[in-house]
Order: sequence, then structure tokens, then C-alpha cells
Amino acid sequence: MAEPITKAGGTVHWVGTGLSTGSGLRVLADTAHTVVVWGRTQERAQSCLSRLGMTGRAAVRGYDPARLAGELRAGDVVVSMLPATEHPVLLRLCIERNAHFACSSYASEALLAEAPAAEKAGLAVLAEAGLDPGIDHLFADLLVARGREVVGDGPATAEFTSYCGGIPAVPNEFRYRFSWAPRGVLGALRAPARYIEDGTEKTVDLPWTVTRPHVLDGEGFEVYPNRDSLPYLSQYAFPAAWRPRTFVRGTLRLAGWLDAWADVFATVRTGDGDRIAALADDLAVRHPTTDADRDRVVLAVSLDLRGADGTEWRGAYLLDAVGDADESAMARCVSLPLAHGVARILDGDAPAGLRLAAQGGQDARRWLDFLGTHGIRWRYDESPATAQAPNRGA
Repeated sequence: MAEPITKAGGTVHWVGTGLSTGSGLRVLADTAHTVVVWGRTQERAQSCLSRLGMTGRAAVRGYDPARLAGELRAGDVVVSMLPATEHPVLLRLCIERNAHFACSSYASEALLAEAPAAEKAGLAVLAEAGLDPGIDHLFADLLVARGREVVGDGPATAEFTSYCGGIPAVPNEFRYRFSWAPRGVLGALRAPARYIEDGTEKTVDLPWTVTRPHVLDGEGFEVYPNRDSLPYLSQYAFPAAWRPRTFVRGTLRLAGWLDAWADVFATVRTGDGDRIAALADDLAVRHPTTDADRDRVVLAVSLDLRGADGTEWRGAYLLDAVGDADESAMARCVSLPLAHGVARILDGDAPAGLRLAAQGGQDARRWLDFLGTHGIRWRYDESPATAQAPNRGA
């Protein structure tokens, strides 16, 4: 039996004001009774509000864990935009103060370890509710639901890929634009990846070493696997009788990225923490993100099925967004789904315990309806086109 949910009190504490904080914060200012933005300093929090045209619409604080603990009340919602290593600390604080918790990051082992205590206390814990992870889950849920309608749950071979990347809108020599801290980017390159290729489970310690070309709408990119893809077979409700020939969740980069980053890889490969940290600092100086830059987000999720009776079907979602002077594409695509998840907590429409974005196709449609209403667009293609395409967002 599900634990009863603690009633939300209407106050949202948005902790962190980095590059992924965008218009989702404005949405919450319209939804929540009170929003408090915690920046590294009070001035940075105020600057964040000014950047988003929100001056006076939220309270600002300089982030101090003890001060947050003193202001946190039962039923409040803490939204962590801090590095993933900080999430478990904030979740423990939420459990102590009987508050809900949300983030856009992957559910780490440390976060998973705290989730049962939160569920027992009747607290909602939302994770993987941004772009990737987040919107990619919504697309995958809908593809699997549609594939089951067409091919059924019986024996079938499946090819599933989900690739996402934040890239410069205008390609540069570095073939990249930092949308999060360089240290985090370099650290991710050393995270082993597990996936399925040619029907065989594979693991690679340095995922960029298996980078390959990938074409979308005639445009060439480069892709490589990211983290552990296999647990998502269960999350996406793949029928037991479907045999995955390919199942990869990965990262997308501009064509030429592998060559452009050769010197970076040489340092990352050493595993020397001091050298990698120094390189990250150097990259931040040499490749700064300026107000004149425009970013681009590309998310491509596809599912190909062939049933035992010869039935063939393919569905694919493509989100291709470019930032503007008001907001980066990355900030928009991370903060808006997160805001929707937090709004559902505020409305009492979220269960106690850990939840990763949507749960199933019907729930995914509700999330995408919200995102479409707030300006996020995507394209859906199906072959053969046997029915009206689900939820185009445009």
C-alpha cells in the first residue's frame, strides 16, 4: 500500500542559479505561493532573477545549508540545481524537515539509498526530470507504448537508441559549447558505459573510444554510449518477449568533435585528478560561454521493431532547439520539465517516494502537453504511418 503523501505547503526553494536555470523558474513563480531562490551569493540570486525578467517575483538568498535548514518548513519543496554530489545532503535535510525534493539529475546510488526513508515519511522525491534525463524518458515511454499497440507484447526484435547533446548553434573549432561545468563534463568522460549492441551486452570504460557517426535529417553527428543503459529496459516497460538487438542511451556531439578533442582525451585518459582539474579550469578560460553565444539542443529517440510475424514498425522523436537572447535552449529544456514535476508535487498529484520523470505513456503525454504549451517543440515520425502520430508538440 502506498504511503500517504505529505501535503505540500506552497513554498519552493530553488537552490542553485547556474546555466540550467531557465523559464521553468518563472512558471513556478506563477504556480507556487512563495519561491525562494538560493544562489552562491545573494547577488548571484538577484542576477538570476534579473536575467529571467523576474525581479521582485521571488525572494533571494545566499546559499548556506544552515540558513536553508532554518527556513525549511514541512511541506516545502526543495529543488536542487547543485552538482549531483550535493543532492543526497539536501534530500537528507528534506527528510529531517519533512519537505519534498526534486532535481533534474540522474538518481545516484546515494540518492536511491535515501529514497526509502523519504517514502516512509510521505515525501515526494523527483529525479531525472530535465532534458536528458527527463524529456528523453517521455519520448521513450510513448514509443514503447505505441510499439506495443502495433507489434504487441509477443516475440520481436528491437533497436532502441536515445542520443542527446548540447552543442553550439554555430559550429566552432572546438565543436562544443559548455552548458555545464567543465569539470563535470570531463568527469563524465571517465564514467563507464553499459549498453546492448548486436544483441550482446557490452561495457566500455572510456565511452568516447567507441564514438561513431550518426545522421539525423541528413546532418552528420557523432555519438557514444553514456552511463548504464540497461536499467531503462525495465523503466521503459519493454515487454519480456522483445529481444533488444540494440539498446543505447548516449551522448550526441557535432561531427568532428572526436578529432577536435584529441588533446583533451589524452589528459582524461591518464586519470590524474590534478591534471584533469587543471585542464577543466583552462578549458573554462579558453572556451567561455558569453551572452552572444547561442546554444543548440538535439535529442533523438527512436525505436525499431520487427515482430515474429514479419510486422515492422519504427517510431522516432526529434527535438532540435536553439537558444535565444532571453534564454538558452538547455536552460529551457531542463527547467521546464522540472517545473512541471514540482507543480505536480504542489498540487498533491505525486506519490510518496522516488519518481523518475513520468511513469508510462499516459503520464508522459501529460508532461509533453505541458512542455508544448510552454514553447518546447519536437517532431514525431512513424513508419508505417498506421495511425495519427501521438503528441507532436507543434
